[in-house]
Amino acid sequence: MGRDRLDFMRITWRDEPRSSDANIVKDIITSSGFFSKEEIDVAVELVQERLNKGLSSGYYFAFAEMGEEVIGYSCFGPIPCTTESYDIYWIAVQNQLRRSGLGKEILLRVEEKIKRMGGTRVYVETSSRAQYTPTRSFYMRCGYKKEATLNDFYSPGDSKIIYLKVL
Repeated sequence: MGRDRLDFMRITWRDEPRSSDANIVKDIITSSGFFSKEEIDVAVELVQERLNKGLSSGYYFAFAEMGEEVIGYSCFGPIPCTTESYDIYWIAVQNQLRRSGLGKEILLRVEEKIKRMGGTRVYVETSSRAQYTPTRSFYMRCGYKKEATLNDFYSPGDSKIIYLKVL
């Protein structure tokens, strides 16, 4: 399934993770080639945490499926000790579907869910490394503004960039 063949009318959506999603999320995150083993493990742990604790985990999901195949997802949740602020922890699509518009569609759905949950401020963070230039551009195209830079956060020369969108 390539970018030019993505038919948005055939995409179905679900919020509840399934036990099979831990491996699917691992595959999607791994396919990007961006993330370390530790980062991939965290993405999988968030699925497992939600499966184990339900909504009390604080992790919410949006899964995009075509047929029986998960083609993208997002994990997000309210920021503890805030009243209307949410974090988007992960948003990823199968690597061959990058630049297809699927990521933007997932993000729009997540923002709508956050609004329905009472959220007004959405934060997302990413690395300053050059390979994340498309990621940073994606957030800015979707209406996010650079709110802060934490220099050398991940490692020397690799800063954390925090983006914000007010809904």
